[in-house]
Amino acid sequence: MSTSDAHLHDLAGIGFGPSNLALAIALRELDRPVDAVFLEKQQRFGWHRGMLIEGTTMQVSFLKDLATMRDPASAYSFLSYLKAKDRLIDFINHKTMYPSRVEFHDYLEWAAAGFTDQVEYGSEVVAVRPVRDGSAVTGCEIVARQGGDLVTRRARNLVVATGLEARMPDGIRPGPRVWHSSDLLRRLPGLRDPRRVLVIGAGQSGAEVADHLHRTFPQTEVCAVFAKYGYTPADDSPFANRIFDPAAVDHFYDAPEHVKRMLTGYHGSTNYSVVDLDVIQGLYRRMYQEKVLGQERLRIMYASRVTELVEEADRVRVVVEFLPTGERTVLEADAVVCATGYRSSDPLQLLGELGEHCARRDDGQLQVERDYQVTTTSDVRCGIYVQGPTEHTHGISSTLLSNTAVRAGEIARSLTRLTSPALT
Repeated sequence: MSTSDAHLHDLAGIGFGPSNLALAIALRELDRPVDAVFLEKQQRFGWHRGMLIEGTTMQVSFLKDLATMRDPASAYSFLSYLKAKDRLIDFINHKTMYPSRVEFHDYLEWAAAGFTDQVEYGSEVVAVRPVRDGSAVTGCEIVARQGGDLVTRRARNLVVATGLEARMPDGIRPGPRVWHSSDLLRRLPGLRDPRRVLVIGAGQSGAEVADHLHRTFPQTEVCAVFAKYGYTPADDSPFANRIFDPAAVDHFYDAPEHVKRMLTGYHGSTNYSVVDLDVIQGLYRRMYQEKVLGQERLRIMYASRVTELVEEADRVRVVVEFLPTGERTVLEADAVVCATGYRSSDPLQLLGELGEHCARRDDGQLQVERDYQVTTTSDVRCGIYVQGPTEHTHGISSTLLSNTAVRAGEIARSLTRLTSPALT
């Protein structure tokens, strides 16, 4: 069954993770109301639920929440959440800037609960079509699958924030015994008394998964496989953290392309394939203690890579090559967890015909203006915004929480600016 809603919204959002949630908050706190609807594929709000491992903490200050850096007095700040939950004093006494991941997720759910009238959960967007007035594109029509029905929503402007998608190693497909780390907590209950589990990946997720598996299964050998000699500490020093400042987005956006590449290379150690030092030290202490006791279960297979992986009904056969010598080791595992990161979803996969009006750079990526609006052909009168896949134009913080609140405010202001194509 297909149903159509003739109502024309000011804004339609695809996805309702932290980015569009922050935008919904910024729009609500504007002086003028904005009629917005958000379509979210999940049945309820959720953010990396598969990695809400007990004891893990955020890698970013609680002050970089959904609103504080835009408006410290916002009713949707993390401090407002603590006050509402009667934990403000307790958190202050905790003397930390980094809440547990579980608590921060609870904060996000708390904030999202205030927007149930604007969010349609269980809505998988399957098509986006231009709405025309003569030769001009004046809006968009979004088609979403809700259960067995197709529904249509119309809007003057569109913001795409579909988040990140899991990245598997080349040549490896997910299966009953081969998972991405994003699926960890959902899959673990089905893993019964494993003899050996492999973890592929040298980043924060890889280290956390290895740690969690080692603690969860006290009789299991956990093999961590990665190409480095060891986990690399994340650079979260004060000066390096300037790359996440709101002003750094302006600097990056205006910089020549060779400077953009240089800055990304210099500061990749703040985010990519790096691990918090306390996690590294904890894993090393545990590995060393096992050597002392002669009971080694945590096996770090450094300078190595998986060259072959065959999933069978009751096991996974894995060939691991030690890169310096080419020596190969054949292992049988009960499961393989690929903590191999994420990639930004491509907005053009959803935009369809509307995407034909979007400008691309020489490298094929979308051309995005400073206010996160996609550059379009002159016949497009509606605003098309993206949150997330803008690292090539806006820098390393594009997919992180660091500038979420500030970015949401910038998009909200752009939408209501009289000289923009929005809300006219």
